[in-house]
Amino acid sequence: MANPPENLDWLWRGTSEIFPNQPESDNPQENLTQLLAKIDRPLRVKLGIDPTGTEIHLGHSIPFRKLRAFQDAGHTAVVIIGDFTAQIGDPTGKSEVRKQLTAEQVRENAHDYLKQLRPILDFDTPGRLEIRYNSEWLGKLDLSDIIKLLSTMTVGQMLAKEGFAERYEKETPIYLHEFLYPLMQGYDSVAIDADVELGGTDQKFNIAVGRDLQRYFGKKPQFGLLLPIILGTDGVQKMSKSLNNYVGLREDALSMYSKLEKIPDAVIKDYFELLTNLSLQELPSNPRECQKLLATEIVSQYHSVEAAAEAQKAAIALVQGGGTTSTDAVPEYSLSGIEFPAKLFYILSATRLCSSSGEGRRQIQGGAVRLDGERISEVDLTFDSPQQLQGKVLQVGKKKFVRLV
Repeated sequence: MANPPENLDWLWRGTSEIFPNQPESDNPQENLTQLLAKIDRPLRVKLGIDPTGTEIHLGHSIPFRKLRAFQDAGHTAVVIIGDFTAQIGDPTGKSEVRKQLTAEQVRENAHDYLKQLRPILDFDTPGRLEIRYNSEWLGKLDLSDIIKLLSTMTVGQMLAKEGFAERYEKETPIYLHEFLYPLMQGYDSVAIDADVELGGTDQKFNIAVGRDLQRYFGKKPQFGLLLPIILGTDGVQKMSKSLNNYVGLREDALSMYSKLEKIPDAVIKDYFELLTNLSLQELPSNPRECQKLLATEIVSQYHSVEAAAEAQKAAIALVQGGGTTSTDAVPEYSLSGIEFPAKLFYILSATRLCSSSGEGRRQIQGGAVRLDGERISEVDLTFDSPQQLQGKVLQVGKKKFVRLV
């Protein structure tokens, strides 16, 4: 039986919207808070993921952290692996049709996703986690079932969805199979009897479709709990791999720490609120101390307290230009794939410290490149053998570095 705490601040922390929040004729509960206060069973809290890639970043972690809060309050987390819907691709926020994946690609990606979620979710307490694949029910739908689903919505309702509306206005093609995505995602809520569905603010349409379909099939409509889309490490645009302003959950401790300790002041409170459980009333008044606390706290979550402390020491050493003696803290790059003699700007590109050899040259010219703490100014610096570099830390700016091995 669920045993939610009297103080429901954990529910509201970092939440953008919980809907509905007013009584409905078919739903006597006034709001989710009141439901939690008197429910005599664990709620079934749904979060769906379409494993269209292999890398989860801190922005993706936000709804999973909220899901863990529900687990800790005694409720059941139901993680839906969209192995069927991922083959369509969520059109939300996309200006063009998404590439369809094979079932095998989706399974491999799902395996990677679940490994990365282990530091967040409770996988071990009986009854606290269900992992379901939506092919279990969607794969069984026949044409008559699909026609029934399609009959629950109009074309006008679909075109009200932000991404579709934009594409229609710009005369960008919208394919009919894309209309199936929100319906199938919504049908997941019917299949697993969801009481609550979590998602980003961009998922409100899809969650609302789930409510409508539950009502259509004679079930009690779920609540929707929306969470904000976090800005990236640049503090300007939303966190995204394509913008290279993200922190991946499986990044090494030093890379993670070095990115987080430079978070802009304007977004640091959001990071504390959405990515930690620390009290927002007890944060340091000094902005620099806030950055260090944030970096230490998040690295501790995904690595360990000891790894976070080691990463902090190594980051200080690198910033001061003295290199670091910790081989564990710095990510390594093998030189075995580089043909020598090799110019340094090429090595910068090969290690992905720079996006290209041209950028490598520009970074050297700008004085941003160090080798074991020594600033490099010779643009065409050439190394005859890997032995000249092995064991040394190659660094660009204050955030990017690798130990060459």
